[in-house]
Amino acid sequence: MGRDAWREPERSLVRICDLAGRPRGHGFAADDHGTVVTSHEAVDGLARIVLHAPGERTCVVTADAVTALPETDLALVRTDGLDLRPLPVTTRDGVEVGSYVRIATGGWRQARVLDSAAVTYTATDRFHLLDAAMELAIGTDGADALRLGGGAAGGPVVDAASGAVLAVLATALQAPHRAAGFAVPLRAAAAADPGGPLAGLLARNAATVPGFGRDLNLAGALHLTATSLGSDGPRALDPEPVERPDTCREFTRFTAGPARVLGLVGDPGTGRTTELAALARRRARGAEPAPTLWLRGADLRDEDTSVADAAARALERAGRILAASDATVGGDEGLGDISPGRVARLARDAGRPLLLLLDGPEEMPPVLAHRLAGWSAGTAGWLRDTGARLVVACRAEYWEQAGAHFPPELLHLPDGAAAADRARAALPGCVRLGELPEPQARSARERYGIADGALADADAGHPLTLRLLSEVTAALPDAAPAGRPCREEVFAAHLDLLCLRVAVRLAADSGLRGTAVRRLAAKVSGQVNEAARRCLGPGQGQLDRPAFERVFPWGVLPGKGADTCTGWASAVLTEGLLVPAGPGYRFAHEELGDWLQGLHLDVDAALTSLTLRHAHPSTPPPPAPCRSPATVRARSSRPSSASNTNGAPTNWPRGWGSWWERLRCSGGWRRRRGL
Repeated sequence: MGRDAWREPERSLVRICDLAGRPRGHGFAADDHGTVVTSHEAVDGLARIVLHAPGERTCVVTADAVTALPETDLALVRTDGLDLRPLPVTTRDGVEVGSYVRIATGGWRQARVLDSAAVTYTATDRFHLLDAAMELAIGTDGADALRLGGGAAGGPVVDAASGAVLAVLATALQAPHRAAGFAVPLRAAAAADPGGPLAGLLARNAATVPGFGRDLNLAGALHLTATSLGSDGPRALDPEPVERPDTCREFTRFTAGPARVLGLVGDPGTGRTTELAALARRRARGAEPAPTLWLRGADLRDEDTSVADAAARALERAGRILAASDATVGGDEGLGDISPGRVARLARDAGRPLLLLLDGPEEMPPVLAHRLAGWSAGTAGWLRDTGARLVVACRAEYWEQAGAHFPPELLHLPDGAAAADRARAALPGCVRLGELPEPQARSARERYGIADGALADADAGHPLTLRLLSEVTAALPDAAPAGRPCREEVFAAHLDLLCLRVAVRLAADSGLRGTAVRRLAAKVSGQVNEAARRCLGPGQGQLDRPAFERVFPWGVLPGKGADTCTGWASAVLTEGLLVPAGPGYRFAHEELGDWLQGLHLDVDAALTSLTLRHAHPSTPPPPAPCRSPATVRARSSRPSSASNTNGAPTNWPRGWGSWWERLRCSGGWRRRRGL
């Protein structure tokens, strides 16, 4: 950004007068409690003080509302009802000679910092020596306002580059030499009394008033990460999910302990994303909010060397959003350096470490997945250097490999019985996430309005099934039908509901009604199944942009009965059936996507493909074996030529046959893929 980034902070300034209306000076708001910082000379000797804010708002206070700091020619005034916008105060201890600043003297004028000087301030009762006042150089017109009685006393000296307040103008300071004007540096004044009211105000300012550029502060870091979280994170759920005490306890231990990486491991649909979102909300609330960034595996790129690269892109996106708004006080350099390293170190020094939430790392590009060890090593080094922390929410299959790449001393180890579960699972240190325990499952069913016994027993505590069933029953015009649906039946009903909603949205501009809408919903269902079939290709379970636009065009979809409907892509995305994921798109619910893709997977051909690929590594991987939508429900019972009578492939590499037999007998592959 250049000089057009400067925004005049008039909403932050007040005019200070006596009861007769005579001007005494200016001041600026420094916190959201209405505390105004001004010079001592502007309020010295006044029993009642009148403060005028923009919008014709006025506040009259007595001397009891003033915290006088005559030894620094400063004063703090408690105000109420002025609706002021606080200005950030610099985080630097000093200012370079020659720096450009802006001061309010009958309008904003530019000045330069010359040097520090020893001066004398004479109050009504006595004089005070100030060792290091800031000397300013300014043109003749501005110099007149800086003279005693010129009306500039108490105004802020704003850094032209960052927009942060460096000092407070003082017109009653006297020096042995002639000078255009002086100001009192706020940081130096606070350092003279570390436990005093000014130091406390500046600490509160740094934590609550966003500063950027060279004066990036904790509040600025929080503002950036909150913007990123609102843009990249999942939408809030209604009703709010039930809290899992064991998981919350492990998160608390992790954020307060020495570990740098926590693996949150669970099957799709068990609430990994929900738990991450709840953690982010808890960190954003309370008296001491902490910065949190949301990342997805699809946000990673082939060339990334650590998680910091994805974090940098997330902060850049947040920076563009902030730069386009008027929510920040900007200087000539704009937001400046908002790299994740700087943000993380700042948060660490403030005692509120930056937390990165990486959801669905399985979606990372294949090229990066082949460099997982190097990426993990780079991530571990960056976390050590910056004090940041990382939570990885993934499947057990991913963590079995990825967790082993992190140094053991960086991994969070669960406490008590959870540790025993981890040992039995033979996984690197992680927190396991399964279905809801019965007390939480009962609470979840109550929140969703699901009666006890309305679901099959095996799925009565499954988080995603409960949520999708509540959406289906809420859409029914009458009471829910009798029966106890299982997970797959709930998935099918929810998919039908979304297809109908997409069809209604498509039909709205085409004048279709009744039976035509139902036929259109069937067409939508066919396209959704086609999308699932295409996801089985080499796209990590995703659709790249060209494939997505072929299945769901932004305009008209060629085909009988649907040629008048436009906007397929926007309808599907608006209804949340698919969501953007990096350079492509994926199904919004991972387990629902797995189930739908599983309907199209030719298991025998897929196993043969995997066998051939492992037996002949030089052979390029063939396209994913899949069934067309027309043959999904007409599965052949004829044994595959690649399988024996037990269903185990006869051409597995040595040692894999027993693994296949255990998996086949356990039924895990059917449960995971919905087959």
